[in-house]
Amino acid sequence: MHERRTITGFSNPLVKLLRSLRDKKHRKREGRFLAEGLRLLTDARLSGTLPEMLVMATNRQPHPLLEELECAVGDAGGDVVEMDEAILAKVTGKKNPQAVAGVFAEFDTHLTSIDRTAAPIWLVAYEMRDPGNLGTMLRTGDAVGAGGLILIDDCADPFSVEAVRASMGAVFTQKLARAGWEEFLGWLRQGEGQLVAASLRNAVDYRNAAYSAPCFLMVGNESQGLPQACEDACDLRVTIPMLGRADSLNAAIAGAVLAYEALAKLRKN
Repeated sequence: MHERRTITGFSNPLVKLLRSLRDKKHRKREGRFLAEGLRLLTDARLSGTLPEMLVMATNRQPHPLLEELECAVGDAGGDVVEMDEAILAKVTGKKNPQAVAGVFAEFDTHLTSIDRTAAPIWLVAYEMRDPGNLGTMLRTGDAVGAGGLILIDDCADPFSVEAVRASMGAVFTQKLARAGWEEFLGWLRQGEGQLVAASLRNAVDYRNAAYSAPCFLMVGNESQGLPQACEDACDLRVTIPMLGRADSLNAAIAGAVLAYEALAKLRKN
């Protein structure tokens, strides 16, 4: 049986380290990120990813999935730590934290880790700033069987607590890559791949578009959309008709609408 460590004080160095992972610069320095909740950590385990450290509240309710997770982490040589709920709240920054959290090593996010032939659809986000939207795009990618999400230029951190939580575990099932625009475009043009932009400029109705695999569906910044240079470099520009007073959809929602339509068209081909 593996040993559990018990943390009893707020000033413990481990507590300070775990708290620091809520900050992007410290996540980058440590190459680690936090994920909360039994469901999310179970999804990670079932996807083949275990936390390097499992952190549990001492007053947690017993659960068979938590027992399986603890055994798996211990068998893999990971650390298992217990702490009071109040200390765990300091770690997660939530007044009512989940009873369990995990520390994971950040993934390889270089474009070279992407196999474009692994899936018919890939999602691309250009300067998406909202971590909730980013997490939603990951969740959408999982739902439609996309290969992953490619983040272009100055996007929100996919390993922030907010983005990981919003992904509902999809951060562990979807490939993630980060690149500058020129780097991404150069990589894409080295092989097969149709680049499709959500756009309002000289665009065709998304329901009448000719999609081809592998299809890279790109949405832009929440407030500015895509720069004209990015749109001009795309193979296809598509638009989603707006029937009400709103002139556009939320960026992540637009990505989901396009992904399901492209998937339906590709399945017919």
